[in-house]
This record gives sequence, structure tokens and C-alpha cells, in this order.
Amino acid sequence: MVRYLWLFAAALVAAGCACAPVTPALFVVVPDAADGHIGKIVVKPNGGGEERVINTAYGAERVRGDGRVETTRLSEGEVKAIFGPTMDALPGRAMSYTLYFLEGKDELTDTSKVELDKVFADLKHRPLPDIVVIGHTDTVGGLEYNDRLSRARADRLREMLVGLGIPADRIQAAGRGKRELLVPTEDNISEPRNRRVEINVR
Repeated sequence: MVRYLWLFAAALVAAGCACAPVTPALFVVVPDAADGHIGKIVVKPNGGGEERVINTAYGAERVRGDGRVETTRLSEGEVKAIFGPTMDALPGRAMSYTLYFLEGKDELTDTSKVELDKVFADLKHRPLPDIVVIGHTDTVGGLEYNDRLSRARADRLREMLVGLGIPADRIQAAGRGKRELLVPTEDNISEPRNRRVEINVR
């Protein structure tokens, strides 16, 4: 989901809708910190009037106390000066990672060990993330065996994240066994893409 900021006055409002603001107000579109994406917001002045669309980086609409609307563009520094504390308090964009395991083990593949370093690097920039780790297996073996293995994989990643310094109470772990296959197969099929852990961060 695209994430962008809708700032007015000295407060932050969830983006994605158009509503009538109180006046005076200042609306600013801020590029996404992760990928630079620029969203858009629609401003409707009090008492009716023409809708205004802001869809440029740091583009702004300033609604004056008398209802007049001024189109302007702030610098990145000006936005930080006005909204810095609010922006610093924002949670990071929701992210999802998938890591893969060796057959029948709770050990990551060599490729996923490298990918794990990137996950760790991303998480270091999130002071208090909420994380859900979900383990999965392929269809080799019975339900009970795969339930245990999928949970062991999730717990292994959870331990690694705690070792990174993330509070244990911010991380939930669960195992789905072979119930939620990424690649549907018949029973007793060794499919590397199904031997995985999904890490969802918000």
C-alpha cells in the first residue's frame, strides 16, 4: 500500500480521503521516506469552493483564516522545521520479508542468510516495530511433524530478532505447517519455495 503524509496545522491525519479542514490550515505532501513515492491529497476549503489537488513533492496548500487558499511549495527543511517531531514519531511503512529454509531443518538457505542481513539493517531504523513471524513447510511429512517444524522455523527467526535487540514482546511467532502453501503441490512433494518464514513488520 502506498504510504504518504497528509499534514495540516500541527497535526498528522491518515491519508487517503478528502475532507473539509478547519482554517487556518497547511497541507503538505511529503515523499515516502523509503522509496520516494509521491502520493496526493485533495483539499476542500470550508464553506465550499474549488477542490485543490496536491501531488508534487512538498507541494502545499495554505488555507488562510479568511478562507483564501494559497498554492505554494515548501522546502524539505521548512517541512522538517514545522512538522519534524510529528514526522519523527511516525511508524515505518509496513514491510514484508520472506526467507527460505533447508529441507527438514530450521536452518536458512545460504541465499536467505544474506537476505537476513538486509532485514536486520531495515529493522534497525524502526525503534519500536511490531513484528509477526510465520513459519511454513512443504508437504513432505505429516501434519504434526510440519506443525512442529514450521513453529521451530518461526521461533528461530524470533530468537535472532531478539538477539538483534528488538524487545521480545514486540514479536509474535506462529507456525502454519503445510496448510498455507506458496506453491500448491500434492502431498509429500519437496518444494523449496514452501519452506519459508514470512516476517511482517509494521
